[in-house]
Amino acid sequence: MRHAYRGSRLGRSTAHRQALFKNQIQSLMLAERIITTLPKAKEIRPLAERVITRGKQGTIHARRWALRWLGSRDLVKKVFDDIAPRFAERPGGYLRIVKLGPRPGDGAEMALIEMVDKAADAPAPAPPKPAKAKKPAAPKKKAADEAPKERTKKEPKAKPTGRSKPAGKGSKSSPRKMGS
Repeated sequence: MRHAYRGSRLGRSTAHRQALFKNQIQSLMLAERIITTLPKAKEIRPLAERVITRGKQGTIHARRWALRWLGSRDLVKKVFDDIAPRFAERPGGYLRIVKLGPRPGDGAEMALIEMVDKAADAPAPAPPKPAKAKKPAAPKKKAADEAPKERTKKEPKAKPTGRSKPAGKGSKSSPRKMGS
């Protein structure tokens, strides 16, 4: 029994799982929203929120700790200078997970993980464009131009007598010689 174990293993070894988390956190801090599976999103959220909380501290120790998860100085700079100040008044809960439904290929539950102030930064949706007036339909050809066609009953085709296809491969009409 798995009593007192935190987190899910996600079917990976420890090193593989940590590398996955680092890559996902880097992508999340870079784009501020990513689409992943629901179990991965649930595992990433606490780690990413800790990185943002460290960004709010602003100390050198916090920068070094964040560098362990982010891997590049440019991302650390972005977290400490751009992302963390936006959440200065917020005491946690910097990320939201939105369920997207099953993935078409394998049915895995997908989720969007994004920063909560991302929606406020996005431009407002454009007002709906007024519907264009429909063009008048093209004029139909005049019936006077075309000669009226008389319909006549078609005579049924006579059924052919005999074979319609020549005897060949797969035919049961004549046995084939074996080994010639």
